[in-house]
Formats: sequence, structure tokens, C-alpha cells
Amino acid sequence: MSDRKIVVLSAGLGTPSSSRLLADQLAKSAVEKFGAAGIGVQSTTYELREYAVDIANNMVTGYAAPRLQELLDAVSAADALIAVTPVFSASYSGLFKSFFDVLDKDALAGKPVLLGATGGSARHSLALDYAIRPLFSYLRARTVQTVVFAAPEDWGGDGSAVLARRSDRAAGELAALAGDGPVSEQGRGGIESLSFEEILAQVGH
Repeated sequence: MSDRKIVVLSAGLGTPSSSRLLADQLAKSAVEKFGAAGIGVQSTTYELREYAVDIANNMVTGYAAPRLQELLDAVSAADALIAVTPVFSASYSGLFKSFFDVLDKDALAGKPVLLGATGGSARHSLALDYAIRPLFSYLRARTVQTVVFAAPEDWGGDGSAVLARRSDRAAGELAALAGDGPVSEQGRGGIESLSFEEILAQVGH
């Protein structure tokens, strides 16, 4: 059986950024949990800020530059995704949202996704369930139950231990979702994916 492919996306804006630190933490936990489940894994991390100009151009022209297209293809082909964004104004960053705006609308259908976010205080953690998770539900991804938020105090002392435990729990859930097999183009993950229009049509019956 071939290794599962995990794509890790960080929408941090600085160098270094807390979003990248969290992305690395989640990727490390995922590799360990996949390995513990006897699943080989290849993990690749991408910094979205390095694609910011290409993303903006894609939104204007409808054309993805070759470098951006490679990333879009990697996300589409991945067996699982880890996505981390900084939180601004109680929501995901514009860069984070813009990337998923140019991604094919069916690319995440049925795909297991682990969500992470960073912010200046713990109160921003609400954005994960009220803004970020709904975005991925709309894209028909299968998000793991445990989301991971990191505030400044989580990077030292007791906070870092709590963050590591939550990261491990979320990664274990991701491994369980992805462990059934590679995501197929039809019936991804064994579930039926319906468009928003099809869902509305069913509601009317």
C-alpha cells in the first residue's frame, strides 16, 4: 500500500509565524499517529504567503500560474489536509480564504481535514467553530472533531503540554479518517457529496 499524502497549509504572514509553528506541531503529531496506526505517510508543508501574488492574480484572471497550479494539484491529490490560519476580526485571514476561493470546488469533497488557528488571545478560538469549520463544511470536507487553537501562552510552560495533547488527539482523529484508504474521485471516503443546489432540492421534497 502506498503512503498516504498529507498536505499542510500555513497562512501565517510573518517569518517566523505562530501559524507555521502550529502547522509544524500538527504535522509532527500526524506523522506519529499515522505511524502508530501502521500507515505510511508523506507530509509536505506549504506557506501560503509565498503564493499570495499568484493567488491574487488567479482571482483576477481566472488563471493559475504554474507554481500555484502545482500547489492546487497537491491539495486535490492529498489523502488528508492540515490547514492553519491566523485569526483576524473573529475569522480566517483573507489570504487563507482567497486560496480556497481559487481551489476547485470539488477538491476537498470527502477529504479528511484537521483545522488549526492562532490568535492573540484564547477568545479568538471561537472562530474555529463559527467561521473556519463552516467554510470546510461548505466545501464538503470531513473535518476532525478536535480543532486546535494556539494563543501566545500555549507556547511555553503548562500551555505547551496542553497544546501537544490536543494536537495529538486531533492527529489521531485525522489518522482514523484517512486510514480507510486513499480518497477516490467518486464516493470520496465512502460518502456521497451533494452540491448546495442538490441539497436544497432534497429539502423541497
